[in-house]
Amino acid sequence: MTFNGTWKVDRSENYEKFMEVMGVNVMKRKLAAHDNLKIIIQQDGNNFSVKESSTFRSIEINFTLGVQFEYSLADGTELSTYSYEGTEAKRIFKRA
Repeated sequence: MTFNGTWKVDRSENYEKFMEVMGVNVMKRKLAAHDNLKIIIQQDGNNFSVKESSTFRSIEINFTLGVQFEYSLADGTELSTYSYEGTEAKRIFKRA
């Protein structure tokens, strides 16, 4: 299965609560709730290039499934994440 294409967030359930738990202040949480995130994914086997474009920033993330990589939230919070768990693709965030 390939994820290639341009994706737009349809909904974000519990996103504000997630940001609160991650320590994002209330003002940034309110702004992020109205962010216009667009994601472009290019997949080559287990290698991914993800371009995130939003009101607040544009970044490119390159990673390989099953390999830990660093990621930062829009507020600059550094995280480490695994991109694959068993047979499911997941983003599991841990403070770096």
